[in-house]
Amino acid sequence: MPTPYSLAHLTALTHNPAQMVDLAARTGYSYAGLRLLPVAPGALAYPLMDNPALLAETLARMEDTGVGIFDLELIRLNADFNAQDYLAFFEVGERLGARAVLIAGDDREFSRLVENYARLCEAMQPYGLSADLEFMPWTAVPDLTTALRVVGQADQVNGGILIDALHFDRSDSRVEDIAKIPTQWLHYAQICDGPAQRPTTDEGLIYAARNARLLPGEGAIDLRRIWQSLPAELPISIEIPNEQRVAQVGVEAWARSALVAAKATLGPA
Repeated sequence: MPTPYSLAHLTALTHNPAQMVDLAARTGYSYAGLRLLPVAPGALAYPLMDNPALLAETLARMEDTGVGIFDLELIRLNADFNAQDYLAFFEVGERLGARAVLIAGDDREFSRLVENYARLCEAMQPYGLSADLEFMPWTAVPDLTTALRVVGQADQVNGGILIDALHFDRSDSRVEDIAKIPTQWLHYAQICDGPAQRPTTDEGLIYAARNARLLPGEGAIDLRRIWQSLPAELPISIEIPNEQRVAQVGVEAWARSALVAAKATLGPA
């Protein structure tokens, strides 16, 4: 079975969900990811929970193209988190046939973070969604070791860890530790590349992650070694925002180049 590839919404965030489905279809992807909740207050997102017309259009484009929705973004676990606030989000995810939800950990009180993550998993489980915790260096879950602790202590059947190649490299997580992740916690991974010189501030890390990623094979991240440590045929989300280069070549050419580069980088040596 070939590896499924999904076009992450951040790669083409100016496209609404229906347009994302069409873009994924035109550029060779089997799936698309959708950002239904903003990464920060006021940031761009497409809350299909509040837009029945756009939800219907997205479902129609999925039917017409055969492109599925793989993951939804994103839920942030902070001190005030209440899983019941997201029931409409889960319902839309179920209607879209989504498999996974990207989770970010912002709560510095570890025991509360674990408890809220467990409650989130329980709330999502009836909708067929996994809760994939993404570790990012500037968050309360800064590395793979911390993510393993959170998901392990929560001990939920739909818990998961999301490895994003850029965050993995910038967090100084070790490839050897990927073997510590139970296979059932791995639902997909995100690929991109980045330069050898890493940003030295949180602001720099965030800017690079959201605006200036490189195509696989263009940077210094050891993508082959990371993917050799992951299960074969693990679905791959291609998340490569780069404002400058998208402006130069256009989003469709960029999305197509990203898929070609990912397959070339991870293909036979």
